[in-house]
Amino acid sequence: MKLLGFIGLLLSQSAFAAGGFNFFYEAAHATNLPAHTLALIFGTIVMVVAGLVYRAQISSVKNYVIPDKGVTTRNILEALGQAMYNTSKTVMGEESAKKYFSYIIFCFLFILINNLLGVIPGSITPNQNLNTTLALGIFTFIYFNFQGIRAVGFVNYMKHFAGPMPALAILIFPIELISVSVRPLSLALRLRGNMDGDHLILGIFSELVPYLVPIPFFAMGIFVSFLQAFVFTLLTMIYIGMATAHHDHGEHEHSH
Repeated sequence: MKLLGFIGLLLSQSAFAAGGFNFFYEAAHATNLPAHTLALIFGTIVMVVAGLVYRAQISSVKNYVIPDKGVTTRNILEALGQAMYNTSKTVMGEESAKKYFSYIIFCFLFILINNLLGVIPGSITPNQNLNTTLALGIFTFIYFNFQGIRAVGFVNYMKHFAGPMPALAILIFPIELISVSVRPLSLALRLRGNMDGDHLILGIFSELVPYLVPIPFFAMGIFVSFLQAFVFTLLTMIYIGMATAHHDHGEHEHSH
């Protein structure tokens, strides 16, 4: 009974923290830095520490194929990495998956870790702020365009915006250019809107009913954090695949 009472007290305090006190807002007043910036710095530190722990664990094993016993940082990261690698192979093909996986897994883990910050009572996710998500969208936009130009060359890369019919190129080119140009904004708004909405719902229910009731919303918050990280990364895979898909075609034309 004492254990149940302690769990109930902990949950009620956690719920109250989610709806009231916020560490990053308090720290923002003390440091004169935006709360979302402080949250982003903290999330980055968590990711770096997780990477260092993984490197330390992997360096101490003799057989990389055999996983660790129990739930470890290595097992969690490798499970997530394997799942994302399998997805990238399905979306882009095995060769492209190997080539661009480093950016794909960075994108997924970085967004996931920062999303999960918003589920912790008394915290926020930096992905609630449009500045953060827009920066992620622009960075991805630069990356997939750079890889597309690198794969086929600038001229060939620009040609595919004109479409397969030269007669309609003057109409299709500006439409395709606008379509590609709004991708960073669409990525940013989708991620920001979903994470802001999820955190808002959790905060409202935590304030209204601080005992036990918010627990399903914490679970939903974790699910949404994974889902939105996956959606952003999946779209990144698709954009990279579309930008570099003309590589083989360009090589074929060059051989003739």
